Amino acid sequence: MQRSGGILLLAMAASLNAAAAPLTATEQRIVAEVKAQSAGALALLETSVNINSGTMNSAGVRDVGVLYRKEFDQLGFTTRWIDMPPAMQRAGHLLATREGKQGKRLLLLGHLDTVFEADSPVQKWVRDGDRVRGQGVSDMKGGNMVIVQALRALQRAGVLDNTNITVLFTGDEENAGDPKSVSRGDMVDLAKRSDAVLSFEAQILAADGRATGTVGRRASSSFELDIKGKQGHSSGIFSQGSGYGAVYEAARVLDGFRQQVIEPGLTFNPGVILGGTDVNYDSTLSRGNAFGKTNVIANTVTIKGDLRYLDYPQRDRAHARMREIAAASLAGTSATVSFGESYPPMAVTPGNMKLLALYSQASDDAGLGKVDAVPAEARGAGDIQFAAPFVDSLDGLGVSGNGAHSPSEDLEVATLERAAIRAALMLYRMTR
Repeated sequence: MQRSGGILLLAMAASLNAAAAPLTATEQRIVAEVKAQSAGALALLETSVNINSGTMNSAGVRDVGVLYRKEFDQLGFTTRWIDMPPAMQRAGHLLATREGKQGKRLLLLGHLDTVFEADSPVQKWVRDGDRVRGQGVSDMKGGNMVIVQALRALQRAGVLDNTNITVLFTGDEENAGDPKSVSRGDMVDLAKRSDAVLSFEAQILAADGRATGTVGRRASSSFELDIKGKQGHSSGIFSQGSGYGAVYEAARVLDGFRQQVIEPGLTFNPGVILGGTDVNYDSTLSRGNAFGKTNVIANTVTIKGDLRYLDYPQRDRAHARMREIAAASLAGTSATVSFGESYPPMAVTPGNMKLLALYSQASDDAGLGKVDAVPAEARGAGDIQFAAPFVDSLDGLGVSGNGAHSPSEDLEVATLERAAIRAALMLYRMTR
């Protein structure tokens, strides 16, 4: 994907350089409607940000869903809540649909949840001049608001009727429920019945400040290391009888990964490590504990990590080398590495590049400048990756900010209006 993606990016550059064209009278009205409702859109965003909706806070996720559901009801959509099986411990998804016969069948994606759980100390809405901090303000409650604001503008301009637009706001994008065939089954079915999928995750700004679009994303997967050693008195460490212990073996394996599993676009991050003589880890809550003493050689280390790759051949190469490194154990130890899949890769395709060209043209025609493609390795995983194998897809159409997933996550307020203008014009042109 990396090689073909680069060729596609170069081949499509000419289409992204098409000259700006004047907006029609209807398009000018759409832009005016977006601007007229910017203050109200920001107020609604504040309300949503001040509702904690960490993935595991099902009640909070549903509350945010109720907030947006009212908006879609007022826009003439048919709405319903999609529940997940109780065993999955996920809130479910909000679905809003309009059935028409005009233009492309569009699927718009957002998500209601954030990484900030109910006990998070991160502040909620905090305005500081032209920026706002808050839980999920850019990832991706701001993107949800771009969808609402763009659709409002189309309705007020009288061009929303007879369109075929579906909106799906998932409740567990930050930690998708298992099995994925259930938690993303509705999304896949909707994608197969659509002509294009547009996702409104946060938009990355280029070095010169211009907006970008996401035409490819790396897969999100996991690795787990199970390390064993011989428990014994610490004075025997390194001896023939005691060996090196689980902790030294863990250090060897991780450093081997760091030095030997190297490819452009490939990353692997050991997110949690627990070691000692008694280790427990709860994957559902992402919490664990370990017991050990300094005068005892540790017999167990558990490591949970994240692995991201551009395409399946790259994944297979990484898996093979990581297994080889794990197998070359120190004396008295053993290491086993296993892998899990989460989000599939989103390949760069001609169809995706065509969507980017349409988006860039809408932006340029509105006086907001052209939009370039962001490299696939610059983005994390996103829901659109479950839809992208079946339909032309474009992501990164949301707001811009800094510090996603951190206490400093923020939003540049002006990007909410700009993103809504681009989206509204693109939606209008695709539904004619």
